[in-house]
Order: sequence, then structure tokens, then C-alpha cells
Amino acid sequence: MDVGTRITVISPDQMRDLGRRLAKLLRPGDLVLLTGELGAGKTTLTRGLGEGLGVRGAVTSPTFVIARVHPSLGDGPPLVHVDAYRLNGGLDEMEDLDLDVSLPDSVVAVEWGEGKVEGLADDRLHVVIQRTVGSDMAVTDAMAADVDDVRDVVVTGVGPRWAGEDLASLAG
Repeated sequence: MDVGTRITVISPDQMRDLGRRLAKLLRPGDLVLLTGELGAGKTTLTRGLGEGLGVRGAVTSPTFVIARVHPSLGDGPPLVHVDAYRLNGGLDEMEDLDLDVSLPDSVVAVEWGEGKVEGLADDRLHVVIQRTVGSDMAVTDAMAADVDDVRDVVVTGVGPRWAGEDLASLAG
């Protein structure tokens, strides 16, 4: 059974910072599935991934184009940012996108991909973002400027690729 690392994030800036820290663990061929309700912070985290990977272009929601490729500005992997919300065919539709990049040479971050794109890779990182509400609140009002920004993030590595990685380091 895969065990996840739980992180409390209290602002959009902290979510971006989490993405930057996560980017340090990523390498070409990695698949990152991002799960969370609308407005949970999936794109904000991906923006941090892009900053951490040193890719070109502003990382914005790919909702209307389904996928965006952000080439590396250095010698790192490109970032492929996918919004799978409207993908009903899963992998078949993903392959039909005719992305101008080799997925095994890229880091692929997929919003709304749970149950649709797991077949892209045996190994993947699953990031689940939930709003923290009511008694589940892990922080006090004094710690968070805006309670509506507090998120509970669980990062779980699936497969042998992630067995040796210290995901707990992301909480720092």
C-alpha cells in the first residue's frame, strides 16, 4: 500500500513553493496526477513546478487547449501541463493531442487525470488537494491570513520509481 505525505498549505504562495520543492524530485518521464475540486490549487502548484523546472512560458490553466508544452530554458525536461477534465477517452485522446514533445522525455502534470491517464506510466506521483474546512482545520486563524486559502495536500508515490524518494522532505 502506498503511503502519502500530508502537507498543510496556508496560501497560494505556499502552494507555488510546494510545486518548486516538488520539481526538485522530478525527472524526465515522471507523471504527476493532480486531483482536487475547482479552485483547489492544482494550477497554482503546477505553476510552481514550472518555476522549479525552469521552463519557458507562463503556466496557466490549459482548460480550453487541453494541453500546453513548456520547453525547458536549460537542460532540464519540458513540462507538459494537461487538463483532462474534458478527456473522455483517456489515453486514446491523450495520444491524439499530437503534442510536439516526447512524453518519456518530459515531466507530465495532469489536472483531473485520476481514472483517465494512469496508463501513461506505471510509476506516478498522485497529489490530492483538498480545502480544509471547519473542525478539520490544521492551522489557527493567527497562522493563516485567509482561512479560505488553507489546503490539505497529500502527495503519494505510486510504483518503484517513488519507493526510495523522501516525500516527507516536501513538508519543509
